[in-house]
Amino acid sequence: MDGDAPSRFKGDAENPVEQVSWGDVVTTFLPRVNALLPGLDLRLPTEAEWEYACRADAEPRSPFWFGQHIHSEQVNFDGNNPLPKGKESAHREHTVPVKALPCNGWGLYQMHGNVWEWCADWIAPYPALDLALHPAGPSEAPVKQVWRVLRGGSWISDARSCRSANRGADDPDIRTGDFGFRLARGAS
Repeated sequence: MDGDAPSRFKGDAENPVEQVSWGDVVTTFLPRVNALLPGLDLRLPTEAEWEYACRADAEPRSPFWFGQHIHSEQVNFDGNNPLPKGKESAHREHTVPVKALPCNGWGLYQMHGNVWEWCADWIAPYPALDLALHPAGPSEAPVKQVWRVLRGGSWISDARSCRSANRGADDPDIRTGDFGFRLARGAS
């Protein structure tokens, strides 16, 4: 918002912003953009919201919104490392413009691959599936754990890391060339 994006890959303005920490997004970016656009109420999605949006009503047992395997024509990932029985494909070795690859059934681009996306939740075990339709992460950091959830995989991830159900997490203050974010609207 004040000049250059922190991204490592600056070749195209349509590439996702990366090299942002969870703290950068929550304590700096979101308050500023919400102050500029009152009523928009932008925030990071919960982990459950992220997965629901990624799947876009796809078959629940499918690892990706479009089926059982991924290819570089669908996802920006390390195509040298497909799922078992999958086929190798290209590894671009950098981010790509957000709309460079097909969107899911709800019109959301790059839910799999490109950059890991920060979620609002602390990492914690999911509750039993029969206990929650929309599980919320813990409101406080679990004892001995301070990491925040990341979802989606990235341009350097293997196919397994890009699955809809895959969960990642890291220190909320870390910035790397494959960590970015996606926004949701509404009260947190």
